[in-house]
Amino acid sequence: MTTSVLFVCLGNICRSPTAEGVLRGLAPQLRIDSAGTGDWHIGDPPYGPMQEAAGARGHDISELRARQFERADFDRFDLIVAMDTKNLAAIEAQRPAGNATPVRLLTGYADGHGADHVPDPYLTGDFDGALDLIETCARGLAARL
Repeated sequence: MTTSVLFVCLGNICRSPTAEGVLRGLAPQLRIDSAGTGDWHIGDPPYGPMQEAAGARGHDISELRARQFERADFDRFDLIVAMDTKNLAAIEAQRPAGNATPVRLLTGYADGHGADHVPDPYLTGDFDGALDLIETCARGLAARL
């Protein structure tokens, strides 16, 4: 049974905190967190334009703060969800020997969508497009938990 989910992207200021906020609204009974594989933004709030896009749809992520993914997260969470294959590989590179915590791509929960990653809006500037995909995937994930 899944009771805790960790979302992971690169900097933990756009995609993963947004996924955290969206899933919290859909599955408040779960323990949900987010992290980044990089350390550039530790302690920072989500990126302003991402907060604005999420807030416009009712997802308040303003209180979240970036943190870095760590090996101990494999023991803290029942499911780890990566935003793209590069971050999935970075997560797997830290997997402790013998640990079986599932690590999945968020886009794997978007039935029929066809995307293989959530594009990083910090780079693309498409915050609404990223949010559309995150919401679709989060609904699919919530339905499977």
